[in-house]
Amino acid sequence: MNRRNFLTHGGISFAAAATGSFSVANAQPASEKTNVPRTSIHRVQADGITVFYREAGAVDAPVVLLLHGFPTSSFQYRELIPRLADRYRVLAPDLPGFGFTEVPKERHYKYSFDALAKTVLAFTDALQLKRYALYVFDYGAPTGFRLAMAHPERVTAIVSQNGNAYEEGLGDAWAPIRRYWSEPTPANREVVRNAALSPEGVRYQYTEGVPNPDVIAPEGYTLDSAMLARPGNTDIQLDLFLDYANNVKLYPAFQEYFRKSKPPLLAIWGKHDPFFIPPGAEAYRRDNPNATVQFLDTGHFALETHVEEIALAMRQFLAKSA
Repeated sequence: MNRRNFLTHGGISFAAAATGSFSVANAQPASEKTNVPRTSIHRVQADGITVFYREAGAVDAPVVLLLHGFPTSSFQYRELIPRLADRYRVLAPDLPGFGFTEVPKERHYKYSFDALAKTVLAFTDALQLKRYALYVFDYGAPTGFRLAMAHPERVTAIVSQNGNAYEEGLGDAWAPIRRYWSEPTPANREVVRNAALSPEGVRYQYTEGVPNPDVIAPEGYTLDSAMLARPGNTDIQLDLFLDYANNVKLYPAFQEYFRKSKPPLLAIWGKHDPFFIPPGAEAYRRDNPNATVQFLDTGHFALETHVEEIALAMRQFLAKSA
């Protein structure tokens, strides 16, 4: 087939494209297309920062706010967002220091969990979010729980996926970071750098505890490693590791919030997580009679292996509570 025939008969209608439509031979008829909500990307100014976020769902639907953890970004929610967005407005921002959120140098941003929470609160205000359910993972937990304590009336429900609030939930993998907390020397800082911020350390967080590590797609940990390697980012992450000690000091305040506000809470947990171990999930029931716990046969990044199960559990949980 010559080039002219290919252009006119090979499947692409350029006349249709010129009028705003685009047809491909053997394309699925419109009546048979699946109605998968489209995830869009946006940026908004909040707290002197350009916050990057992903969004899907109707703007007037109940809101679900997804807060990611270390060392990733809103990219970790790429498969979860469309599985919720037919019923909810789903929003996933990149925290400062992660993903594509941009912090100007002149902002002189101090990277701490208090600061991350302040920025996310400003993000919710910029989007005029008055009520929302929280999905918190890893770093997203101490960030989101600060939001909940500041404005308990805004939080309709909490899903904690390996998002810890109890000392008994801290696994042995925290040992080098605990040493860094007690002795923040350059030598201990370097140990944490090598253990947690190397490409091997990032991959370990995705694969450890997964019965078959080969099912983990490489895009997530590869992107995370590339983002961590940006100039200056390693020191940001090491500062946040050091500041995590202040989250542990706040655990009693988080627990008091659970006892006082009793938010509907689903703790859905990769039971082989070396960082946040199962007793941290079970502990939610001690302080909150509205907490339920579900374990999955996977590790820290449970969405990489069990997104269908988590999405189904969330839909059932939020239908009753949010």
